[in-house]
Amino acid sequence: MSKTGDDTHRSSLRRQFAKWVARHHLSGELAATATLATPIALTQLAQIAMMATDLAWIGHIGTDALAAAALAGMILSVGLTFAAGVISAVGPLAAQARGAANTALVRSSLRMGLWIALVLWAPIMVLPVQGEQIVLALGQEPAIAHLAQQYLLGLAWGILPALWFLAIRSFMAAVDRPAPALWITLAAIPTNALLAYLLITGKFGLPQLDLFGAGLATSLVNSGTFLASIWFVTYRRPFRDYEVLRYLWRFDWPLMRELLVVGTPISVAIFMESGLFSATALLMGVISTTAVAAHQIAFQVAAALFMIPFCIGMAVSVRIGHALGRNDLSGIRQAGFAAMLLGVLITAVATIAVVGTRFEIAELFVDQSASNADATIKLTAALILVGASFFITDALQSIAAGGLRGLRDTRVPLLFAGIAYWLIGLSVSYVLGLKTGLGAIGIWIGLSIGKAVYAALLVIRLRLLANRTPVAAMSQASARAVNPL
Repeated sequence: MSKTGDDTHRSSLRRQFAKWVARHHLSGELAATATLATPIALTQLAQIAMMATDLAWIGHIGTDALAAAALAGMILSVGLTFAAGVISAVGPLAAQARGAANTALVRSSLRMGLWIALVLWAPIMVLPVQGEQIVLALGQEPAIAHLAQQYLLGLAWGILPALWFLAIRSFMAAVDRPAPALWITLAAIPTNALLAYLLITGKFGLPQLDLFGAGLATSLVNSGTFLASIWFVTYRRPFRDYEVLRYLWRFDWPLMRELLVVGTPISVAIFMESGLFSATALLMGVISTTAVAAHQIAFQVAAALFMIPFCIGMAVSVRIGHALGRNDLSGIRQAGFAAMLLGVLITAVATIAVVGTRFEIAELFVDQSASNADATIKLTAALILVGASFFITDALQSIAAGGLRGLRDTRVPLLFAGIAYWLIGLSVSYVLGLKTGLGAIGIWIGLSIGKAVYAALLVIRLRLLANRTPVAAMSQASARAVNPL
């Protein structure tokens, strides 16, 4: 064989080997992302199950109690959502530190997450303390407001433990061990159900506390989950290697600022998205009550489908954080691509199933004896069909946003949310829904366009950042490498 032919053969072998390595890395990254995302998703579902159990017991008290609990939950969720967004920054910061093998910074990230939960807890407590006045200001009846106040006072005791548990959950995911949070939450479901039953009804000699008892049961369970998580991270490997309670009293102002800088835009973006759906619900109200009902049902379907990519987004923020900590540019790209591929595939299959059963899904939510039942079912099915592309782009934006959080890039995505959701999505929804005669369908087309624009901007942003050398982003973490705390 000639020298030229030999070189060509070796070059061909190298290309084949590179392709094999790429395929091997991709399959490994897919498996790692799925392994990390699965317990995170199951933990989210377990928390939903716990809330559903609460509502089931409260429903036995009466419809007024159920309405009061719903209002109380809406009020408290404002503060909790903001705090959760900020605390979620613990995950990417700790993940990057772990990738850089900086144990001290991993420990400090969790420590400041616990501190920031304490700082945010104080203003959040205004909501349960002033709950009755807030409900009255919303135009509700005094009896409902009084019931809501009882429930909020019961919930108030568990707010801080719930925030602390969230910080520890983020730390557990950052060190690739999210399963203990799942076990703790699974154990909390029957415990919460039993406590709520006993404290609501006053069985076995306990006082009958009604709505206050339901809230108190949740607070006791939140305290228990926090204590269990503290036990895990203190005594069980690999968590105990980080000595998370060491120097717990030390306050790190630069790291606190970093958590706020990364986490606050996450919270604001969440409010922007929820605000968009509230605004479109108001637009639906201009059209008809049937449109409002169909919109709410279709939105619930979208929220259920969103759960999977949301958890994959949490997982990819950790995977990219690890790669950033290692200064591994190809690892960042690989993690982002694998997560988006996994999320789109799963969401596409789920979307096909939902579209194929859209009429049956609508019938589950609609009272067949209602006068507008047929119209609501048909419109809901139509919105789900229009939302098919919406579901896919929603998955893309959630995962891309998670990847950018792993790169600690949250302010630019917040700007994108304002542009895509409010300047484009809401404007198009208004024009198509109220000015062209498309009605509810037009509003959902506008939502789909807004989501598509947001997803495209985030994917492009992630791709651009993933192709830059992350040395500059690592400078601060490297400077902390000598920090003994």
